[in-house]
Amino acid sequence: MALKLQQGQVWKHGDEFIRIVQLERLEVGYKVVKNLKSGSGEHRHTSKKDFCRLLKSCTLLATKPVESLPPEPT
Repeated sequence: MALKLQQGQVWKHGDEFIRIVQLERLEVGYKVVKNLKSGSGEHRHTSKKDFCRLLKSCTLLATKPVESLPPEPT
């Protein structure tokens, strides 16, 4: 099953969480945090290839479905 990387995804790696902050063609900026509620952690950058290797041992956390906006009155 192929997964598509998206900005804002949160992955669990052991006792840490990895959140994608900036996603570019060849580089990924991500933040490693111990506690999702506090949000304090360390920003890191790496190549997309190395980041995908890191994610092989991680689990994607479910994201909340985006609520659709009501249609605008015409």
